[in-house]
Amino acid sequence: MVPSERDTRYMRQALLAAEQAFALGEVPVGALLVSGETTIVAHNLKESQHDPTAHAEILALREGAQQLSRWRLGGTLYATLEPCVMCAGALVQARIDRLVYGATDLKAGGCGSIVDVVREPRFNHHVEVLGGVLAEDARRLLQRFFERLRDNQGH
Repeated sequence: MVPSERDTRYMRQALLAAEQAFALGEVPVGALLVSGETTIVAHNLKESQHDPTAHAEILALREGAQQLSRWRLGGTLYATLEPCVMCAGALVQARIDRLVYGATDLKAGGCGSIVDVVREPRFNHHVEVLGGVLAEDARRLLQRFFERLRDNQGH
C-alpha cells in the first residue's frame, strides 16, 4: 500500500515531535493521533518522567482519551517507529482504526516485525497497518541519537 499525501504530512509532524524528544535526551520517537477533528502530538518521555510506559504512542492515546472524553478513540495513529508490544496492545484497547509507522523495529516491534499484536486474529479488534512511511528519515534520527549516546558514554 502506498502512503497518501495526508499520511506523509502527518508523519512529518510525528518526526518533528521525535526531534523534540531527541533535544530532551529521549529516544526520538514521535506519535500523532488523528481522530475526527482532534489531533494530538506526543513524543517519548520515559527518561524525564522516569516512567517505562511514557512512550509517545501511550502518551498520545492518554491525551486523546482526555480530550475526546472516551477510550474508544478510533482514528489513525502515526508513529515514527513501529510500536512495541505494550503500545500495540494499547492501540487494540483504544480501538484505533489504523496505524501508520515509519521505521521497523527489529528488536521490539509489536506490529509485524517480531509479533503482530494489532492483527492477532483471536482479538476482538484489529488495526490496519501501513509501515515504512518516511522510514529512512526516522531511522536516521534514531541512528544519530544512539551514535551520540555511545559517543557520550565513551564507546
